Amino acid sequence: MASCLAVERDTQRGAAVSAEENKAVIRRWIEAYNERDLEAEADVLAPGIVVHVSVAPDPLEGLEAWRRFSGSFAEAFPDLRLTVQDIAAEGDTVAARVDFRGTHRGEFQGIPPTGKEVAFSSMEFNRVADGKVEEHWVELDLLGLMQQLGAIPEPGQEEVASPT
Repeated sequence: MASCLAVERDTQRGAAVSAEENKAVIRRWIEAYNERDLEAEADVLAPGIVVHVSVAPDPLEGLEAWRRFSGSFAEAFPDLRLTVQDIAAEGDTVAARVDFRGTHRGEFQGIPPTGKEVAFSSMEFNRVADGKVEEHWVELDLLGLMQQLGAIPEPGQEEVASPT
């Protein structure tokens, strides 16, 4: 009986260590993005990473597809910084709530630079295996971002449609 308890404690300790290691992988990824360090990013992302993002019709497959997507944000908001607000892990899954802050200095989704400072957030789930992110699900507050850029009216500022 005592040996069974020891094995169970070791298993729990191993799971806790891997959960902490997996959270550290996500934190390294975010720091690499903030530093625009493509090599450090490649160290934590699997070459065949699959990214599920609600604004893309299909999953983005591979590191280059991810870089094209995330690069559009870096070009439009060159000072964009991500900050982890909450992070939790269980097994190979890491969930995070991430804040984004930056200044709109480049074209984004057809919107010319406005010079506006923006702040929006995301909810993310990641599957980590052997120290690399294999799969990433992200829900970005793009509605809030587009409202801040003036592309979509904010609640209470909507124009009344004129009858035609």
